[in-house]
Amino acid sequence: MRFSSSASRGKTPFLTVAATALVCLAVQGCAGRPGPETIASVTAADFKPQRVERILTVTTRDRAKPGENVFTTEKSIEPNYARFDVSIPPNHKPANIEWPKGKTVNPRTDFAVMAQDALGREALLRDIAANAAKGQKPGVFVHGYNYNFQEALYRLAQLKTDSNIGGTPILFSWPSFAAIPAYVADKEAATYSRDALAALLVDLTRAGRGEVDVFAHSMGGWLTVEALRQLKLEGRQDVLDRLRVVLAAPDIDEDVFVAQMRVIGRMKTPITVLVAPDDRALLVSRFLGAGTQRVGSLDVTNATVAEVAKQAGVTIIDISSLPPVDSTNHNRFVDAQVLAGALSRPAAAARLGDAGAFVFDAAAQTISSPFSLAATVLRGQ
Repeated sequence: MRFSSSASRGKTPFLTVAATALVCLAVQGCAGRPGPETIASVTAADFKPQRVERILTVTTRDRAKPGENVFTTEKSIEPNYARFDVSIPPNHKPANIEWPKGKTVNPRTDFAVMAQDALGREALLRDIAANAAKGQKPGVFVHGYNYNFQEALYRLAQLKTDSNIGGTPILFSWPSFAAIPAYVADKEAATYSRDALAALLVDLTRAGRGEVDVFAHSMGGWLTVEALRQLKLEGRQDVLDRLRVVLAAPDIDEDVFVAQMRVIGRMKTPITVLVAPDDRALLVSRFLGAGTQRVGSLDVTNATVAEVAKQAGVTIIDISSLPPVDSTNHNRFVDAQVLAGALSRPAAAARLGDAGAFVFDAAAQTISSPFSLAATVLRGQ
C-alpha cells in the first residue's frame, strides 16, 4: 500500500525544479530573523490592546538562563513551560505577523508580549484544567522546520486570532536551529522531542474530559505522527481517541507515513492532512530524501492517493486554491480566517469525518471530491 507508484517518480524534472526551490528558500533565509528581544515584555501605560491572546508554551528547548523565557537551540532534558499574553495590533491583517521594524516593539503597530511568566508543569496544567472546566478545550500547535521560538509563538497567536476559535492555545516548540542548512539537525531535534509531545498529550487528556486539537506543520507533522505511534505502542488508545489531528504540509516520506499509520490504526476522528502539489519547500525535502514523495505534496486527483487514504483512515485535502503567502507555497495554512471558517461549516465538518481525498475551493469555501465532476460527466453519458 503506497500513495504513488515507483514508476511515476522518475517523470519529474527533479534536480532542476529542486534546485530552483532551493534558491527560493535561500533567498528567503537571507532576511533578518526576529530575536528574543521581540518577545520581551513591553509596557504601554496609555495603550489598551483591543485583543490579547494568552498562549501557554511547552518546549524541549533549553532556557538561556534559569527562570527566563529566552529559549535556545539546545535540547532540554526536561520540558520547559511558560505563559505569554500576546497583544494583536489594531492594524493586523489576516495571515500576517506584524513584526517590529527595529529593536523596539510598539504594541500599537506590532505583535507584542504584554506579560509573561516562567511556569512549572503543574502550574501549566492547572491553567489548562481551569479553562477546560469553562468549556475551553486545549489546542496544540507543533511548528515545523526552520522556526525559532519567537516565530512559533507569534505564529500561534496569529492563527488563534485569525481563526477566532475558542479554546486554550498551547505551543509545543522543539529545538529547531532556524537555519536553512540545518535540515538534518532539525529532523533529529524533532525526533528527540517525541517523548515530550506524547507526554503532553497524555497530560492534556487528563486535564479535561473533551477532545484535544493538535495542529502540526511541516516537520512538526513528522514529530506529531511519531508521538501518536508511540502512544499506540504504549497502549494509550484512550488518549488517541480524544485527539483531533490536522497535519498541514507534513514533511513525511509517503512510505514511512503508511507504515506509521499501520501501527497507529484508524483514529476515532480521522487525521486530516492538508496538501499542495506545488509546495516548493517539500520539493527540496524530497530532493534531500533521495527523491521520495512527501505526504504534504500528494496529488489528490490521483485515484491511488484517494484509495490509500481510505485504507489508512485519513482525510487528505488539497488547499492549493488558497493564495500562497510566500514563494515556497509551504505556508498556506496561515490563512486561518478562510480555512478555519470553511472547515467549521456543518457540511465540511461532516465530510471531514470521511477518509479519502478532497479538494478545498477557497472561492466557494467548499470541500468536494476531485472525482465528483468526472462522475457527473459519466452519469450524463
